[in-house]
Amino acid sequence: MSKTKIPPSYDISPDILEKVRNLVKEDIEDIAVIFKALSDPIRINILRALKLRELCVCVFVEATNYKYSAISYHLKLLKDANLVDFKRDGNFLIYDLTDLGRKILKIITEIKESL
Repeated sequence: MSKTKIPPSYDISPDILEKVRNLVKEDIEDIAVIFKALSDPIRINILRALKLRELCVCVFVEATNYKYSAISYHLKLLKDANLVDFKRDGNFLIYDLTDLGRKILKIITEIKESL
C-alpha cells in the first residue's frame, strides 16, 4: 500500500501528525460494538423501556408486534455491547439496563432533547 504524502502547503506539525496516526490505529472495537447496537431505533426504544423497570422478552414481543426471535436478536446485540443484562426467572428471561446502559441512555436522552 503506497503512502500519500501530505502536501507541503498543508500546515501540520510532526507531533500532531504522529498523534493522528496513533489515534486512527487505536483499537476501539468495543466502542464500535456499542454504536452498532444503537444503530437500530428498536434497540434504542428497548433501552428506553428498560429505564422504566426490568422487563421480560414477552413484554417487548407484545408491545412491538415483533417475533420473539427478532426481539431476542436485538437484546443479544444490546447484551453483547454490555448495555443490558438478564437473569432467568423460571421460564422467563428478565432484562435490565447495565450501568453502562444507563449512562448511554442518559446521553441518548440529552441528544433527543437537544434536537
